[in-house]
Amino acid sequence: MASQPTKNTPMLYSWHHFVLLPAALILAGYGIRRYLGVSGEDSEMSRLWFTVMALAVVGLGVLVMLRQHYALQLQDRLIRLEVRQRYFEVTGQSLRPLESQLQLSQILALRFAGDAELAELTQAAIREKLSSKDIQARIQDFHFDHLRV
Repeated sequence: MASQPTKNTPMLYSWHHFVLLPAALILAGYGIRRYLGVSGEDSEMSRLWFTVMALAVVGLGVLVMLRQHYALQLQDRLIRLEVRQRYFEVTGQSLRPLESQLQLSQILALRFAGDAELAELTQAAIREKLSSKDIQARIQDFHFDHLRV
């Protein structure tokens, strides 16, 4: 029996966590420090450091907003699990063998379908290669998702 890891290690996105974020923090801190040293002057140097500081702070804000991207990835994963569970509850069969024939956008659209139409709509999506908009157009018992970020 092969040894399996017993500890779950955190996932780090190297480019984000070890390159961009530290560089933006350093640049923002340095830009703010340099700007504070020349603030109040009406010179090219004060305008330059204000621009560097502003760009660094905006860049840092953009990097922090990437966490929204991570939240959406997690929501997509949870929706996939929800549709799997609902499909099993409705049909008594696993959705896993069919998932390779569905795109993520199709699975995300299927979550809006009511239980009565989920199985048939899933089969139609595979058979007719329906887009997510086509799937939503065919839903009779539409269940809105008000919790999506």
